[in-house]
Amino acid sequence: MPAIALGASLHDVLHRLKAEPQTYPTIDISYSSVRPIDTPILLGLPANGIRLRFDGPDQRLRLIEVLDFSKSRLSYKNIEIVKPSSLGTAITAPQSSVSSRPSFRHVYNRLFGPTFPGEYIPSSSQDGEAAGTYILSYPGIAFTFSIQSSSAWSVNLDFVTLLSSSAASPASSMAIFHGSSWSDARASIFTLTSPHPRSLSLAGRGREGGVDEVELVKVHGEGCIELVRRFGPPFWIILSETTPQDLVAELGPPDAIYRKNDRRLAIHKARSAGSRHPGRANGMYSGQDESTDTDQSSSHTTTDDSDEDDPASTGKSHDMASAECFYNYFHHGFDVFISSPTTPSARSPTSPLAFSPPSVNKDPSNATPTAYLTATKLLLHANIPGSYPFNRHRRSRWTLEHVPSAQHTEPLNSEMPFDDIAGRLREVWRPTYGSKDEEKSLQRGMVLNRGWGDSPGSSCELLGGWEESIGGNRKGIGDTTGDGEQSLGNTELFGFPGLVFEVLKNGAVSCLTVF
Repeated sequence: MPAIALGASLHDVLHRLKAEPQTYPTIDISYSSVRPIDTPILLGLPANGIRLRFDGPDQRLRLIEVLDFSKSRLSYKNIEIVKPSSLGTAITAPQSSVSSRPSFRHVYNRLFGPTFPGEYIPSSSQDGEAAGTYILSYPGIAFTFSIQSSSAWSVNLDFVTLLSSSAASPASSMAIFHGSSWSDARASIFTLTSPHPRSLSLAGRGREGGVDEVELVKVHGEGCIELVRRFGPPFWIILSETTPQDLVAELGPPDAIYRKNDRRLAIHKARSAGSRHPGRANGMYSGQDESTDTDQSSSHTTTDDSDEDDPASTGKSHDMASAECFYNYFHHGFDVFISSPTTPSARSPTSPLAFSPPSVNKDPSNATPTAYLTATKLLLHANIPGSYPFNRHRRSRWTLEHVPSAQHTEPLNSEMPFDDIAGRLREVWRPTYGSKDEEKSLQRGMVLNRGWGDSPGSSCELLGGWEESIGGNRKGIGDTTGDGEQSLGNTELFGFPGLVFEVLKNGAVSCLTVF
């Protein structure tokens, strides 16, 4: 099995496993299609007898379960957890036999040594002869033993005598977790702050392991974005000021660079041009940028169409347009659009007055838009199971710090349903609209189909094809949902000043574009 550590991201683990299809021919993903963020995500490897559990909000590996000892070779400090002679042909057996499971004596004497008493869980059946379960815990690891009958258990009987007797069967499963014991860890196993990095390449390297991980993205409005990092100080992206060189210096080189010339959504720019209040138009239609493009690696050029009518500017604008691109940071969970500097988004009516971004140049007139390229848009990906772009990026968590309301002062966040987010944002921006009809008109959603190859937001155009993603053409990989659906279907785009939300049918935000 490839090196997999607790705390690793679902994105990283899946890529490691998919790189060895002969070893891991089947990968089953189980999740809630209704509440994919609130509930754990289960990744099963039935051919290997292993199940991995990830928390929903952060998508980090919290629990490794060995359900069948006969299907994988396991060792601790070069000592086999199951004797090699016990494996043999049992690897193809439908379930683990008694001979292929570790005995209590082997675990207690040869592997880990003495430990504190564990936990006995009686059978829910009223039958006194029904089997019970004993969980023996060590720091970070626990074994489950079946007790043949409840009558064999006694509070006056020490667990060593019990588990050594014929009343106890060999261990039926093993769990690997972070904590001093299973009884202490299980209550907070999916919510405890992980001490390990998300990236498997950084596991065990500490602070000097490479490019620091981004833990949280804080959006402060007016193009100011704070990237909170694991060890180092925050890195600020000031849209239309931060350069590609700044990004590479702080975040490392991008995993990929994508260029695309797709202007099919430019027609919607006409809407803001005819608006009585163009500055108050929502983020999807505001004129400075075609922000309807919320795909993680697709882009239209942001060159003003009027430049094409000016022969003196044609050559320069075309050169700038050809240099525009997306910096794809799959391991950070976001993409950055690189283009000519643009006008910052409008200030939120409720933005904290005390906030002062660490910017040295906030005057767009000094930016010389045609002179150089800057970061003008940030796309934050949620990596929702069942969505079309699932597993393109690792999950990125974010908060909106600039839109408190009278009733709610805490920031909006990536775990909230979009209905709650939209309700708060409508309340904040309502005073800027001329009428209720204008507000209603500007808050309509736009349907985006990600299943057609010629869709402006199609991920097929993006990184090479559906076969690279979970749920695609590779045999043995499947998504399991509560209702048996294979996909969450079309998405909708909703815009607010400086923000565009791509929303799934279950109300989860699949992508947030900040501009």
